[in-house]
Amino acid sequence: MASSGSTVRPIESRSVAELVTSELRRSILTGALAPGREFSLREVAGMLNVSFIPVREALRSLEAEGLVVNRPGRSSMVAPLNLDDLHAIYRLRHDLEPNIAARACALLGDDELDRLDDQARGFGDEHLGIDEIYEAHHAFHLALLRPAATEWDVRILGTLWRAAERYIRIGFGALDPDPREHGRREHAHHDLLEVFRSRDADAVRQGVHDHLAHNEQLALRALEPATEAR
Repeated sequence: MASSGSTVRPIESRSVAELVTSELRRSILTGALAPGREFSLREVAGMLNVSFIPVREALRSLEAEGLVVNRPGRSSMVAPLNLDDLHAIYRLRHDLEPNIAARACALLGDDELDRLDDQARGFGDEHLGIDEIYEAHHAFHLALLRPAATEWDVRILGTLWRAAERYIRIGFGALDPDPREHGRREHAHHDLLEVFRSRDADAVRQGVHDHLAHNEQLALRALEPATEAR
């Protein structure tokens, strides 16, 4: 008689719908599919050489992430840039991240902070664009919060970070040609780590709040011309 555990089988590969979702998400976040771009189910299925079914599932998932607008009986559209959405995303991040960080600062060891300090140096590399550093940047901030974050915290933060990613990539990507931006990015993260090293919960809470506020303003400054042109 087979054991009860034998009914749960390991996943050998990702489903087609997951692969389609991942590729469409990547295309939207990097700007390959521009904000406001309209497309039909048939067009996407043709581009990716898949059937309509996984595309339909993918578009539903991406709509839930705020990246796509699906209009019944009509074509779908990459969600336009919306400054109100950006403000809302950051308002929620301000509600969550500083408090998690305040708890995490007492749990992070010096070795981990040293590792993150080395990683932050890469944010100042002028040869790397936002696409190349974004995953490392995401991992950096998750590592700062992870010791005090519950699984629900991580899920919610992941949703907010994905929603913010498009704005960050577009907004900060516009600043990349300025070499000073790379240095600013590196120093901002070194400064944040120094606050964590203080183990002062109130200082860490304020430091994360200031970091988020500064990034939001930089993103807004870069995004305003794009939204005004629509």
